[in-house]
Amino acid sequence: MKSMSRLLVLGWFLVGALPALAQPATGPDGKPWWSREVEDSLKLAGKNRDAMVQALTQVPEGQREGMAFLIANMPEKDLRSLDAKFLLENVRLAYGAMAQVPWGKKIPKDLFLNDILPYANVTEKRDNWRKEMMDLCLPLVKECKTPAEAAQRLNATTFAKLKVRYSTKRNRPDQSPLESISTGMASCTGLSILLVDACRSVGIPARVVGIPQWANKPGNHTWVEIWDQGWHFTGACEQDPSGLDRGWFVGDAALAKKDSKEHSIYAASFRRTGVLFPLVWAPGNQEVYAENVTERYAKPQPAKATTTRVMVRVWDAGRRTRLAVPVSVVDGSASDKVQRGTSRGESADTNDLLTFELARNHAYTLRVGEPVRAIKEFRTS
Repeated sequence: MKSMSRLLVLGWFLVGALPALAQPATGPDGKPWWSREVEDSLKLAGKNRDAMVQALTQVPEGQREGMAFLIANMPEKDLRSLDAKFLLENVRLAYGAMAQVPWGKKIPKDLFLNDILPYANVTEKRDNWRKEMMDLCLPLVKECKTPAEAAQRLNATTFAKLKVRYSTKRNRPDQSPLESISTGMASCTGLSILLVDACRSVGIPARVVGIPQWANKPGNHTWVEIWDQGWHFTGACEQDPSGLDRGWFVGDAALAKKDSKEHSIYAASFRRTGVLFPLVWAPGNQEVYAENVTERYAKPQPAKATTTRVMVRVWDAGRRTRLAVPVSVVDGSASDKVQRGTSRGESADTNDLLTFELARNHAYTLRVGEPVRAIKEFRTS
């Protein structure tokens, strides 16, 4: 009788476990539940097709739309390399975060799919970052009521907690979050990726934004947009206490040109669009999509400029490092007319320069340091 009892208990256990072992892979008509668009992506997965199908089969029914979106839109390289466990965890955590923040139910579905759910932004290494970032960031935003407030909080605190700063000595421009955390250094792109992923980990729609080439000076830049009843921008690791839509690059971005590929501003998109994100570090890459958002930044320029923009960078000649020191510009014809500022040190973005708007065709004297360490006379054009 004892052995029969054990068999009955064992049999109940096995039958009870069966429903949790797999999700049905087909719909009522016997065909796979996913769309033709997903099936087209599966054809590109090659030998990794089984892993993609496993992710589609095992994802809970309430998260199927998210998994289908990722597989339908992911780059071919990811289709051929990512495993089911990585995708299932990413999807589970993304959906789970939405239930833990007060703004979760207010985020439009399209924004969740394209700007919260994705596991990557551009060409960075595909790290399994979401759990670590979620554990760090949820406590930081627990008192926040809106996505904007939470994004500001994360920008002000996350980099210090992770000990990550801007540095030209970073290993790669497109570092993943874990790569930046391991070295403590990142470019503007690496910092932006880190802030975007921090925001996404707590249900804030966020995306990387950049310009391939400034219209008024050499160099490019990358920053972050977050959504709160509309898109707003901020510099990564450059939180402004006065709020969003502020930054040292506002004046430069105002000169962007929508009809110029090089001088346009782009927001990265996981969803495949008709526009490619121009990757300065990987110009041949054709797998990162974007939206041209130049019109939100560009401002009409006066027909004839009445001033000349003078940009100042101060170097330590011996170490070839940038110095943050007081700088003044004295009017050559009126010594009491002085403009003052501070040059940018190594912690500032390379393209963040001290800028003065000066009268055209006029004499000035530039004084560097307090006490003055260098003097230069010049005339504007």
